[in-house]
Amino acid sequence: MQVPVQNVEVIAPNFKRRLSGVTSTIVQLVPLQRAMGVVIATLGPGLPENLPHLPALAPLAFWQRPRGRRFRIWHARRNIEMLAGIFMRDVLRMKLRLIFTSAAQRNHKPFTKWLIRRMNAVIATSARSGSFLEVPHQVIMHGIDLERFHPPMTDEDRFAAANLPGKYAIGCFGRVRHSKGTDLFVDAMIALLPQHPEWTAIITGRVTAEHQAFADELKARIAAAGLQDRILFLGEVPDVRVWYRRLTLYVAPSRNEGFGLTPLEAMASQTAVVASDAGAYAEMIVEGTGKVVPAGDGAALRDAIAPYLGDPAKAEAEAINALKHVRATFPLQKEASAINAVYEQVFAGQ
Repeated sequence: MQVPVQNVEVIAPNFKRRLSGVTSTIVQLVPLQRAMGVVIATLGPGLPENLPHLPALAPLAFWQRPRGRRFRIWHARRNIEMLAGIFMRDVLRMKLRLIFTSAAQRNHKPFTKWLIRRMNAVIATSARSGSFLEVPHQVIMHGIDLERFHPPMTDEDRFAAANLPGKYAIGCFGRVRHSKGTDLFVDAMIALLPQHPEWTAIITGRVTAEHQAFADELKARIAAAGLQDRILFLGEVPDVRVWYRRLTLYVAPSRNEGFGLTPLEAMASQTAVVASDAGAYAEMIVEGTGKVVPAGDGAALRDAIAPYLGDPAKAEAEAINALKHVRATFPLQKEASAINAVYEQVFAGQ
């Protein structure tokens, strides 16, 4: 859906064709922000056609003010988008102000620090990512679409509908690779499942060519343990949401993350979570909704999972708490409203 550039007050650039967490954030937020009254549009490739977007030559109009505003806001989420914004504002003297959202949880390189210092406002997606910033910023954590991710509602949402062995399911979703800690999950399952015959482990997610040997080695470990019927690789599934609803426990064992939405997706589906402290996981999970362990610590992960396998009622009780927590703290509308407030602060400035 192409929109007239003269009306647009906020631009959300997307300078990457491949689907990424940033792309997903834009896809979810922009329609909601427009519904809340923000005249926002996207610019760049790799986005759905039904998303409000500007034509490629739209920046030629950025020398002109939008209707009712003294300037437009360019909301960058990547270095290349910050650089483009700085060039348009400072070199071409276009009527723009710049905002950057930072999810990185590491010390920024000097060039990135230089870019960030030139922003008019900065948002961090977690307190941890904010701790690596050397400029004033606001923490606005990602939210979750509570209509797309919801508790079980029909028989299809129950694990029995999957026609797989076992009564209870424990899952680990996302790309299968070392950084995601898939091996830590597999090792925990090899250690624990022989003592818990009612449980089945589910792994979903893409295996890219560069990580195929890693996945093959995990499958060999599982076969050697005689658990190939109880630790299952489903690959990329048509709709992962139903699998969250079929789980009794979700595990997020990542060694590193930018933010990491999967625990929120699980909690919104009324599923308890055991997670590492990578990304923003430790800021999502509170007492009574799951457990957090040190990233990369396989023994701690195994020991945190074990009580849930021994007592499924514990997982089910914490799942109810998790759903309440997400609904109160992480609705997508809350994230959109907080970002919109930053826009208004910038519009109100000089």
